[in-house]
Amino acid sequence: MQADIQQGAQSYGEYYAAVDLGSNSFHMVVVHVVNGSVQIIGKVKQKVRLAAGLDDNFVLDDKSMERGWQCLQTFSERLQDIPPSNIKVVATATLRLATNAHIFVQEAEKILNHKLEVISGEEEARQIYLGVAYTSANQGNSLVIDIGGASTEIVIGNDMQPIHLKSLDMGCVTFMERYFTGGTISSDNFANAKAAAKALINDHCDAFLCFDWENCLGASGTPQAITEILVAQGISDAIRLDYLYHLENQCIDCGHITQLDIEGLEDNRKAIFPSGLAILISLFECLYIKHMNISGGALREGLIYGMLDNLQENDRREQTLNQAMARYHIDKSHANSVKGVALMLCHQLCSQQDICHLDTEAILSAAALLHEIGLHIEYKKHHQHGAYILTHIDLPGFTRLQRAAVKDLIAQHRLVVTGTPFSDYHQEYQPMLLGLLRILRIAVVLCLRRQNKHIPEVELLCDGDKWVLQFPEGWLKAHPLINAELANESWLQHKAGWSLSCE
Repeated sequence: MQADIQQGAQSYGEYYAAVDLGSNSFHMVVVHVVNGSVQIIGKVKQKVRLAAGLDDNFVLDDKSMERGWQCLQTFSERLQDIPPSNIKVVATATLRLATNAHIFVQEAEKILNHKLEVISGEEEARQIYLGVAYTSANQGNSLVIDIGGASTEIVIGNDMQPIHLKSLDMGCVTFMERYFTGGTISSDNFANAKAAAKALINDHCDAFLCFDWENCLGASGTPQAITEILVAQGISDAIRLDYLYHLENQCIDCGHITQLDIEGLEDNRKAIFPSGLAILISLFECLYIKHMNISGGALREGLIYGMLDNLQENDRREQTLNQAMARYHIDKSHANSVKGVALMLCHQLCSQQDICHLDTEAILSAAALLHEIGLHIEYKKHHQHGAYILTHIDLPGFTRLQRAAVKDLIAQHRLVVTGTPFSDYHQEYQPMLLGLLRILRIAVVLCLRRQNKHIPEVELLCDGDKWVLQFPEGWLKAHPLINAELANESWLQHKAGWSLSCE
């Protein structure tokens, strides 16, 4: 009987694992793949700081190797339950540099009972890009940056295809040891670290600047830490250079790693935060980056999806939204009707007002398709329930900022508009998000009867915050229910400080 249970469990989908022996941390991610859905079921991260054990001759000391082997002992037990063909183990910059790397690798392979591949900087950059591209789909060219412990990867790509990539020998662990000796944080130390980073970056700037990119994405590490700081401080925005300068000044004011006190910065990140910040500032300045969003994946996800060739050609956003609609029993036909009306109004809005960016249509489409996700809990406050659900589930294919925008649109898509919507977003995004909210609310009302034959052709006329909806002659009189709901929506938008009339 027990054997039958085990066999049944094993046949339900497949398990995959990726292990990344980084210069700062060792990571393991385990996923379960069922019917094309990739579910992360386990993540393990341990700070090993392998790069700190490299001496001036690039010899890795015994203590650092021992820390790494002890970490792998904990990983090895979990890997025993996964088919060897579904496991990928790679090491990056420190073991590329170490002259005695073979000693570490031999023992590591015995512990894991699996082949360990020390990948090149270019291969690391390629895999990072694939992990970012799968989990944070964007249209057009994207610039992807990953600051590791001993190397920094920079990639330009389009969709799933990296176009130009480079791995530079600078990282938050090696720069911390070199330029912030003894944990001292000063303006001189920052200046020296930034000068060294720029010297490495400048040789490759032209090769990246010749590409026009529409999106810049940061993968894990320092960008992730800065994003967590912004979230903790109530800032819904991308990473911008003025934020980075402000954080640099905060670090300098603290004076020492032991005194580093920044709201939202985790304790285990403090030791290498100033050095990673110096590198990121240098990248922003050299590559003229205006803003950076955090991606949903990096090297480990690239390794996982590299083993899942059949998933790479799928549209990540479409797959994510379809899975969410199925999981939460959303009426797909009605959701698509709301999406269609919303996009029709959005096109009219964008043709009249220059407020559309941040992948406007993708955000609006997702909000329209998922606006009833909260019905999974109950009706009365389903907009609030929807926002709660979206706070706690992943949406592969969307950046953190895009996910936040979808959540906040759904939270306000019905009843009274509460507070000042989107006030915690950067002022650059606020007009667009307010416009999308108004459109989503109108689209939900127009699709009230849940049948396409009752949805009219509507013309939207915009004059600042004053909007007019023009209907075919006699349509409003022939549809008294929707007419009444539109009147109520006009009143609710008036209370929010906007003007909406119907003709």
